Amino acid sequence: MIATEFTPVASLLGGALIGAAAVALMAATGRIAGISGIAARLLPPYADSGLAGRVAFVLGIVLAPLLVGLATGTLPLPQIEASTPVLLLAGLLVGFGAVWGNGCTSGHGVCGLSRLSMRSVVATAVFMAAAFATVFVTRHLI
Repeated sequence: MIATEFTPVASLLGGALIGAAAVALMAATGRIAGISGIAARLLPPYADSGLAGRVAFVLGIVLAPLLVGLATGTLPLPQIEASTPVLLLAGLLVGFGAVWGNGCTSGHGVCGLSRLSMRSVVATAVFMAAAFATVFVTRHLI
């Protein structure tokens, strides 16, 4: 069994920062902070006045761990215990799910639920149920 460290303070701070970023993006641009939508609009044909903001948003996500490393002296390194083919399949499935569900976990789970969107309530329930089932199957049946 894989042990997971209990980090309530870091989790609370992270959640608060995600919420604040979502509110700031909505206030500044009127856009939802859905990562899949922001990343998809980095590709053509979406060359508009919001391109620089989308690039900055995605760069912030990518560079944040490096800033934590500079501030703490320790770079947070993820431990992924899966093969490259499994990771590629997982990425394709997540991308397909984000397109099929008209948004990703951040768009539906953070922004949609806070706006009381019924579509987001259903989408969040579906992806959480899928996550629970995946964890159960991989940890207890495989």
